[in-house]
Amino acid sequence: MNPKSNYQIETRELVKVAASGWLGTAMEFMDFQLYSLAAAIVFTEIFFPNTDPAMGLIMSMGTYGAGYIARLVGACIFGRMGDKLGRRTVLFATITLMGLASTLIGFLPTYQEVGVLAPIGLVVLRIFQGLGAGAEISSAGVMVAEFCETKRRGLIGSLVCLGTSSGTLLANLIWTIILMTINREDVLTWGWRIPFYASFVVMIVAILIRLFVKESPVMAEKKKLLEVERAKKVTEITDVQRSNTKGKKSFAVALGLRFGQAGNSGLLQTYLAGFIVTVLAVQKTVATDANIISSLVSFVTIPIVGYLGDRFGRRKMYMILSLAMAFYAVPMMIMINSKDTLTLTIAMIIGLNVGVQGLFALENVTLSELFGAKNRVTLVSLAKEIAGLIATGFGPLIAAGWVSSTTGSWWPIAIMIIIFSLSSFWSAYAAEDVTGRDLNKLDDAM
Repeated sequence: MNPKSNYQIETRELVKVAASGWLGTAMEFMDFQLYSLAAAIVFTEIFFPNTDPAMGLIMSMGTYGAGYIARLVGACIFGRMGDKLGRRTVLFATITLMGLASTLIGFLPTYQEVGVLAPIGLVVLRIFQGLGAGAEISSAGVMVAEFCETKRRGLIGSLVCLGTSSGTLLANLIWTIILMTINREDVLTWGWRIPFYASFVVMIVAILIRLFVKESPVMAEKKKLLEVERAKKVTEITDVQRSNTKGKKSFAVALGLRFGQAGNSGLLQTYLAGFIVTVLAVQKTVATDANIISSLVSFVTIPIVGYLGDRFGRRKMYMILSLAMAFYAVPMMIMINSKDTLTLTIAMIIGLNVGVQGLFALENVTLSELFGAKNRVTLVSLAKEIAGLIATGFGPLIAAGWVSSTTGSWWPIAIMIIIFSLSSFWSAYAAEDVTGRDLNKLDDAM
């Protein structure tokens, strides 16, 4: 049995921390989806009107990509802040930066009003938005994990991941209502601003909750342990070498676990929507409807996987889910390639909940347990953003080129899903089971 934490947390306090993490994650993914939808629907005409439609879409998506690069920088800046000043401090900074940047996009003048300054302003705000997002979900996941009792850490920690589904659903709902109730001309004139104003409401609610959240108990213990560590003198060279090398395996494992989940996410949530519409020539709403239904199903999947991680160990659950996704990749693509709406929808729901949401439910808590209290927020943030940037940034592009070279075949997608899933499997296989690890420990697990 793993040692219990030497502090007691009131249920009321834990609820506030979990709600704070859920809202922050919801806001991050709402902003993510609001921007991607706006880039595809209206930004070409509003910010890049003098280019041809294809180039305008590329440029609007380019501003979207700028935010991803900014996320890595934000992971470094705010990750260090979370480890030096405290988790609570960084959570205020990230939610405020994300919320204000997203809200200000709604106040930007258009290209017709100020010319090239309009797209420049869009890029700048997107960068600030990305800076905050780079450490938001990592800090929230760490904060909740550090507050939880060992035996319920996976279940409670997984609830932060419900913010991804909540944010995605809310963004799609807002845009659906706007497009159904406002004519195209009004959408281009003022309607497109409404979704970004909605970010301000979520930001205020999250900030109000975080005002009443205490600092992570691990931070207080960390300060005491660091004082004791500084007082000690390491006399043996082997101790120094061990201290210098410990942690490299933990970071490599974290990268592999995140790489697999993020890669599957990029293919299933981003690329497959385009593949279904352009290559299979299936109605546009089929893919989006499947994503929405999958998000709803994940409200059951995520807590169940979190609970099973507590019950049987997160390492074992990682291996089961990732291997299951690797075996399921070919049948899933055969079902999708059938073009039958019901079969296609079922295939995507299963794939998203096993290979994306299921693994994500394990990720935040597992990564928090892999790293010691000394640099936990920094290392969790960097592992997430480095692996995420590579997997989601290049995965869909590689898939698109590979599918094109094979004249629309589905098997390159299946192969890539297998590769991503096996990345998570082998990383979990190579790791120690860190389920229930004492989060007060300063050093990394491996």
